[in-house]
Amino acid sequence: MVKRNHKFKSGEGAMYYTRKAAMNKLQLNIRDFRQLCILKGVYPREPKHRARAQHGSREMKILYHKKDITFLLHEPIVWTLRDRKIFNRRIKHAAAKQNMNLRDIRLHNYPQLKLDHIVKERYPSFIDAIKELDDCMTLLFTFSTFPATKIITRELTRMSRRLTVEFMHYIIAAQALRKVFISIKGYYFQAEIKGETVTWIVPHCLPYSPHHGELVDLTIMKSFGDFFTVMAGFINYRLYHSINLIYPPQFSHSLDSDDTMENEHKFISERVATLNDELLRTDGGNGDAEETELLEWTGNDEDLPHVTQIREEAQSLNKLKTLFKGLKFFLNREVPREPLTFIIRCFGGKVSWDSTMFVGSTFEESDETITHQIVDRPSMDKQHISRDYVQPQWVFDSVNQRRLLPTNKYFIGAVLPPHLSPFTSGKTRYVPPEELAMRKGEQGEEDDEMFEPAETNDDQEHISDDEEVLDPEEEQQQQEYALMKAYNDERTDEFNSGKDDENGTNEQETSEEKQKQNVQEKLAQIKQRAELAKQQAKKSKGMAVRPGKVYKEHEQEQRSLTKNEESLRARMVKSKHRKLYSKMIGRQKQLDKEVNLLAEKRARIDEQKKAEHTDKQKKQRKQILS
Repeated sequence: MVKRNHKFKSGEGAMYYTRKAAMNKLQLNIRDFRQLCILKGVYPREPKHRARAQHGSREMKILYHKKDITFLLHEPIVWTLRDRKIFNRRIKHAAAKQNMNLRDIRLHNYPQLKLDHIVKERYPSFIDAIKELDDCMTLLFTFSTFPATKIITRELTRMSRRLTVEFMHYIIAAQALRKVFISIKGYYFQAEIKGETVTWIVPHCLPYSPHHGELVDLTIMKSFGDFFTVMAGFINYRLYHSINLIYPPQFSHSLDSDDTMENEHKFISERVATLNDELLRTDGGNGDAEETELLEWTGNDEDLPHVTQIREEAQSLNKLKTLFKGLKFFLNREVPREPLTFIIRCFGGKVSWDSTMFVGSTFEESDETITHQIVDRPSMDKQHISRDYVQPQWVFDSVNQRRLLPTNKYFIGAVLPPHLSPFTSGKTRYVPPEELAMRKGEQGEEDDEMFEPAETNDDQEHISDDEEVLDPEEEQQQQEYALMKAYNDERTDEFNSGKDDENGTNEQETSEEKQKQNVQEKLAQIKQRAELAKQQAKKSKGMAVRPGKVYKEHEQEQRSLTKNEESLRARMVKSKHRKLYSKMIGRQKQLDKEVNLLAEKRARIDEQKKAEHTDKQKKQRKQILS
C-alpha cells in the first residue's frame, strides 16, 4: 500500500503554530503565555511562505515555530503558572466567603517564580550575558525613576534602584566609561566591560506622570523587569569579584529605607551621595586604580600589522582613564549632579556640592584647591580667581575628545559650541558641518606632521648641488671633446715612444687610420642620439596647458543612465537573492532620503539664524542713528 501525503501535514505547513494553538498546547492564558515567552526568550517567527504555514489562509497571524513550543513544554515554570491560576481561584473563593484567615494563608503560600536556571540556560558564558546588558540596564534605570504603582511594585523599583547604583560603582572602580552624550531621551553612556561595549540610557530626572496604558503595556515591561533584576544580580556579583570588591557593597547612606522610598527628592540626593563613596575591597586597597604601564614592543613594526595604531590607541585610553586626575570640581545646585558625579569619578576627579542643600559633600565651596566650578546660570555674584567657571557641557565634550578642552568657549553665559554625538562618527552618511570642520582641523595637524622634512639615508643616491642638468647639444659637445682628447693622448704616447723604423712607421699609419674610423663611427652615433633628443625636446615643448571647456551634464540623462545601470544590476542578481537585493536598495534609498531631509533642515536653521542676525544688526544701526 502506497503511503499518501496529506496536505499541510509535512514541510512548512507542519512547522508553525498560531498563537491560539500554542496557548492550547501549553494550557495557558494570553497573559501567562506572554510572560513565559519573554522569560525564555521565545519570539514569533516569520515564515518563508505564509500561505503554506497558515494552511492556505492569507490572513496575517502571529506564528511560532513548533520546536520553540515543544521546548516550552518541558519548562518547570509552566507548572508554576498553572498553580498560580489555581491559587487565584482559591483566593477569590475565600474572599467571597469572607474567610480572611484562609485568604491570608493562601496569599502567603502563593507560588513564586524562580528564574535562576533560566539565566544560566540563556547565557551559558559570562560574556554572553554582558552582550545583552544594554537592554537590561536601560530598563532598570527607567524603572528606578518610577514610583510604586499597581503593576510596577515597590519590590521591583527597590531592586532596580539598588542594582543600578551597584553597576555605576563598578564602572567608577574599573574606569570603564568611554563615551557620553546628552539627548532629549536622556544621558547616553558607553562603557567597555570585559572587551565588550555596553551602551545604556539614563532618563532625565523629571516628575512621573501616570498614564492609562495607551502607549506602553506595563505588564509586559514588568515581565522583562523581573528577568533583568535576576540577570543584573548575577552580573554585578561576577563584576565586583573580578576587581576585588566586596559584594554586596556597603553604602554610607541607605537606599532601601521607608523614608527614602516615600520621598523622591530625598532618594535622589542619597543616591548621588552614594556615588561619592569609596567601596571596600577584598585585598585591603583604598579603591585607587593602579596605573598600568605599557610594555614596549622590542621587535620590528613590520612583524605585526597595525602595531603603531594599537599602541597609540592604548596610550590614548590610558590618558582617558586619568583625564580628571588631580582636578577638583564643585557643582552648583542647578546642575544635574548624578551624571556629572558619575563621569568625574570615572576619570579620576574629585567632586562635591553644597552641604546645606544635599548630603554627601566632601569639601566646601570656599576651598582654594578647587580647580573647576560647574555652573548653569547666566552670571554669579562672587567668583574666585583660582578656579575656572564652566558650563556642564565642557565635561561631556572633554570626555568625547579625550582631552581637556580650553574653557574659554564654555564660560558662564557663553554661547556653547554644538554638542556632537560620539556614536555617529563614521557610521552615518550625514555629517554636520561642525564635525567636518573638526575633522579637517585634526587632518590638518596630521598633514603638518607628515610634510616635515624627512631624514636622508646614506644608501639613497641624490643629485648634488654642483651637478647641473645639461641640454642634449652640450652633452654631445662634451662627448666629442672627450673622444678627441683620448685620440690626442694616444698620439702623444706613440710619438714619445721613439720608434724610427720604417716598418714601425707603416704599422703606426695603419693603426692611426683604424682609430680615425672608430672615432668617426662613434661621433656619428653621438650625432644620431643628439638628433633624437632634440626631436623629443621639441615634442615636449609643443605640450601646453590649455583652458578647459565646461561640460554641463543633463540631469535627465544622468537619471536615465543610473536607472539603466540599476536595472541591469538587478537582472544579474539570482532569483533567490532578489528579495534581499530589493531590501538593500530600499534601505539605501531611505538613508539617502534621511540625509537629504537633515541637510534641508540644517539649511533652514542656518537661513533663520542669518535672518535673525541681520534683523539684530538693522535694529542696532537704527538705535545708533537715532
